[in-house]
Amino acid sequence: MREKDYAYEDYREIVEEHLLDFLPEIESRASTVDEAMKYSLTAGGKRLRPVLLLASCVFSGGTVKAALPYACAIEYLHTYSLIHDDLPCMDNDDLRRGKPTNHKVYGEAMAVLAGDGLLSACMEAMQRDLFMYFDDEKALKRRINASYDILHGGGCTGMLSGQVADVENEGKACSRKMLDFIHSKKTGALITAAVRAGCRLGGADRQMFSRMTDYAESLGLAFQIRDDMLDVEGSAAELGKSIGKDAASGKNTYPALYGMEQAQAKLDELEARSLKAIAPYYDNAEFFKDLVEKLHERRK
Repeated sequence: MREKDYAYEDYREIVEEHLLDFLPEIESRASTVDEAMKYSLTAGGKRLRPVLLLASCVFSGGTVKAALPYACAIEYLHTYSLIHDDLPCMDNDDLRRGKPTNHKVYGEAMAVLAGDGLLSACMEAMQRDLFMYFDDEKALKRRINASYDILHGGGCTGMLSGQVADVENEGKACSRKMLDFIHSKKTGALITAAVRAGCRLGGADRQMFSRMTDYAESLGLAFQIRDDMLDVEGSAAELGKSIGKDAASGKNTYPALYGMEQAQAKLDELEARSLKAIAPYYDNAEFFKDLVEKLHERRK
């Protein structure tokens, strides 16, 4: 199979197969946190971010093998954020990916530590890979840039800033500008980071990098809006998590502030924008066009 022929499920299976490969070895005296980290990490899910990273690397001329440490690292980072999001002091959720949330199984303190462990594991996985390329300046620069994109996307000016705004605006009617900020940072920043990091690793030229960034920014915002709509009209069995939580906790979402019709119109606009960004690549971008179509189908 040529790398460019990989479909979403092919990438997802690769991620599942290698997901634990880049975790640090934790000694037996701290085995509970190791178990808690792996509990949430192996609970399943769409693996959207690592899949996007792998696909973007291949699309821009790289290989799956080169991108694997970074794909797993971004899933470690994402899973840490989910563990912390589910805590009673945050969203107070009992269900994640169809299973009891981490703190329901291991307690709040261990859940906090499991999230901390996955965040540090993300950085360690990428750092270990950098050590292998000190004699190849070009490859090393690509990996340094990819690492920065991932950590920046999940950091204080990325995902974390969106979470801060989300918490501070809970129960308040916020502006559309603020709502877009929350969504684009809390969810979109890490999706964008995945695509940017993959393009870095694959050696994308400046134009491809810019277009793929535009694609990812639109996709990330669309993905969150769709999730908000499913929280209204979906089911726990379909989503693997509690539904109706947004309305119950006074979360700011497109359906809550503008209704389902306007939320759908915004979704249509973002889907069109993401497809326009990759239009010059025609059939070579089939994976990314298919992903937009999958998002569209989730509306039904």
